Amino acid sequence: MAGVNVLAPDVGMARACSVLRLHRSGVYREDVRRRSLAAPVVRLPRPAPPLALSEAERQVLRDVLCGERFADCAPPTIYATLLDEGTYLASVRTMYRLLALDGQARERRNQLTHPVYAKPELLATGPNQVWSWDITKVKGPVKWTYYHLYVILDIFSRYVVGWMIAPRESAQLAEQLIAQTVAKQNIAPGELTLHADRGTSMRSKTVAELLLDLEVTKSHSRPYVSDDNPFSEAHFKTLKYRPDFPQRFGCIEDARAHCQQFFPWYNDVHRHSGIGYMTPAAVHYGHAKGLFKLRADTLDAAFLVNPKRFKGNCPQPPKLPVAAWINPPKKEPTAISTKPQQPSLN
Repeated sequence: MAGVNVLAPDVGMARACSVLRLHRSGVYREDVRRRSLAAPVVRLPRPAPPLALSEAERQVLRDVLCGERFADCAPPTIYATLLDEGTYLASVRTMYRLLALDGQARERRNQLTHPVYAKPELLATGPNQVWSWDITKVKGPVKWTYYHLYVILDIFSRYVVGWMIAPRESAQLAEQLIAQTVAKQNIAPGELTLHADRGTSMRSKTVAELLLDLEVTKSHSRPYVSDDNPFSEAHFKTLKYRPDFPQRFGCIEDARAHCQQFFPWYNDVHRHSGIGYMTPAAVHYGHAKGLFKLRADTLDAAFLVNPKRFKGNCPQPPKLPVAAWINPPKKEPTAISTKPQQPSLN
């Protein structure tokens, strides 16, 4: 930069920068930086514009804007009304500027503030620790007719512990299903968390009182967040994307007959990818470890017969689930050391 300042008075800034292969913008920025460091700029107060209102005129305008007559009127209305009466005090923009200076230019209506909902973070390391339940609609025989399918799912084993089809959504029916399912699974007080979205039945007082009596912890999704209840949503997708799922059911008995076939298949036959391709029943009732050992022994035997087929690496069966999370906590980024590494001496 010093060489540019020496050459510039004789040959010009553009030619000096071209010879020294520097950008003029960089030279100008460096010059501004040096001047600011050498002598800090003292900004003087901005003088009042010559066309600005005087303090007396401002007070007159303030009295009109805040008076009883125009206290509930917007500046454009005040401006137009005064013009109709042959009076001009200030422009609409000046009225707004004066009101803002006095802290009176704001939204007059009380704005709705939404409460902050905590993100549910639920962990299950075994069956019957966290259940997820939801209600979905299945189409009836004609347009605008639906049946309501209630499903309670264990998020660790993916086992459907309870289900019911009803002609309507009701908190009383949900209470009945939850109570029967808790009794059937022999859930001890204080061991279960029941998660759901914020539907009418899920947030009903009837269900809340039942969970309080059973000592079951209640958990809800955040409003308008679809992935806070992923296990139930994925289960409904499995149900409705099956090839044998009809477009419509002829009656509620047909819907119940279909579910009586689907849920035994889902629990006892379906190999779920999220639990190591085990069946939900095998994981829920503790048979998965034995099946995992059998799979491992089978793969070991196949490896001993022909190791070259596996390129010398003994295959392993899909891993069993260790934990199931709803919204796992984010991992904090590890601190990266900024110290320069010392070169190694050989």
